[in-house]
Amino acid sequence: MDKIKVIIADDSDFVRDGMKIILDVDDEFEVIGCAANGREAVELAKKNPPDVFLMDIQMPEMDGIEATKLVVEQKLGKVLILTTFDDDELVRQALRNGAKGYLIKNHTPEHLKQMIKSVYNGTGVMEEGLLESLAADTEPKSGEAAAGSGFDPTGYTERELDIVKAVSEGLSNKEIAEKLFISEGTVKNYITTILSKEGLSHRTALAVYYLTGRK
Repeated sequence: MDKIKVIIADDSDFVRDGMKIILDVDDEFEVIGCAANGREAVELAKKNPPDVFLMDIQMPEMDGIEATKLVVEQKLGKVLILTTFDDDELVRQALRNGAKGYLIKNHTPEHLKQMIKSVYNGTGVMEEGLLESLAADTEPKSGEAAAGSGFDPTGYTERELDIVKAVSEGLSNKEIAEKLFISEGTVKNYITTILSKEGLSHRTALAVYYLTGRK
């Protein structure tokens, strides 16, 4: 099995070295470069593209938000944003620029590795509670969740849109079933169909697409 190639971008030597040590001792990962800012990360990737970037948000010269935009535009890899700042607006900007996940740095080594694997395999990941925050900010006065400007409802039935909205609110299959008076199995089938329509692999990615307009 090929190793997951990673570039770590963080302006803290301590953070970079710590994450490199964590990943280097695991045969599933290979750290192919470390950068102190977004510009360095992009230049490293042009020479040797990684599978996943671990990208800090706040860095000098070029921050992680701008670097993520360049990485996505140039198709240099997938981005997992790492930050010590619980700043929802920065998270939104990173997601709009194409980041595939977001994690606060107070993670365990095993959690970090699992999140890298998830992003590598096409699953969007983020801290618990972020979807609820995004949903709250996009919720209109009427109390119904509103789609992001890039979400295209064309081709959806009314029931499918109900399911998508419920997923974006962070509800579980059981909670959706109770809310819509259908079975959990029916909810699961709907979600599978919707993910297939959008070419998405996980409900988190669907929620991000609905709330931000970005896949």
